Amino acid sequence: MNLESRTVTTTKSPEELFEFLTSVSNYQQLMPEDTKFETHGDDKFLFGLKGMPEIKLGLKEQTPHSQVVLGSTSDKLAFTLTCNIENADAGSSAQLKFDGDFNPMMAMMIKGPINKFLEQLANGLEKL
Repeated sequence: MNLESRTVTTTKSPEELFEFLTSVSNYQQLMPEDTKFETHGDDKFLFGLKGMPEIKLGLKEQTPHSQVVLGSTSDKLAFTLTCNIENADAGSSAQLKFDGDFNPMMAMMIKGPINKFLEQLANGLEKL
């Protein structure tokens, strides 16, 4: 299952946005208000959305100033969340991509909440 957020712009430079996204504690600023959030070391965090199981994400890959890839630490819900960063006129633009391998029933159940979550993260990036 592949889902994408809309592309958003922020006043942060690509370098600043990259640095922000590679510090896992900063993701709490992007999460919806009612989200459970805990950091687990320097490279992992756990979050829980209403109606969804708690998920632990960790930094998987980093391409300086252009891409940050987070991945699930669980084999039960294997997916990645990628943020692609590009230079823009007044700062940078970013787009989030969710890529997961789920059975059709699971995909049907989580598609709506994941789309909503991606948009909430994109809104958070836009406000930076």
